[in-house]
Amino acid sequence: MKTLEEQTRSSPERRRYMLVAFLLATLIVGAGVYVFLSIPTTEEIERRSLEGAVREGSPEFEVLTRKISISTDEENTKEATTALGTIVMFIAGKIRNMTGKNITGLEVKVAVVDQLNKPVKERVLTVVPTQKEVLKPEEVMPVRVMIDGFRKDDDRANVRWKVTAIKVQD
Repeated sequence: MKTLEEQTRSSPERRRYMLVAFLLATLIVGAGVYVFLSIPTTEEIERRSLEGAVREGSPEFEVLTRKISISTDEENTKEATTALGTIVMFIAGKIRNMTGKNITGLEVKVAVVDQLNKPVKERVLTVVPTQKEVLKPEEVMPVRVMIDGFRKDDDRANVRWKVTAIKVQD
């Protein structure tokens, strides 16, 4: 029968198994961290999707944006008061592509304006490809935007939509 001291003493073979297990676990954790860190962020995906997009100031931009209709869906636009007393607006809209081309990148600015059409709060967001991969010709796409931080005394008279970047597929 072995004594307690002999039973707790590690054999060289047992130490080798422990070392191999420790190295294997380290490699698995390291690979997991590498994979996790290599996943692109939402901002990076949006930036990549708008590379080569037409922006305000070019003649092509004006032609394309005239053929994109954005309207606010008043029935589904809601507001809520937070626990801190501020107001959050959930703005619903519909975007219609009348360009005759597939839109592969679309960035819009949503602004809540006062009665003098001055912006109270605004937000820029990429809706294609983040909410939908491609917006096909004559297709209508619903859009929902959350804008927070309004005070109770803010004059929130209307919602304005504006295309800020567009990328089409020929």
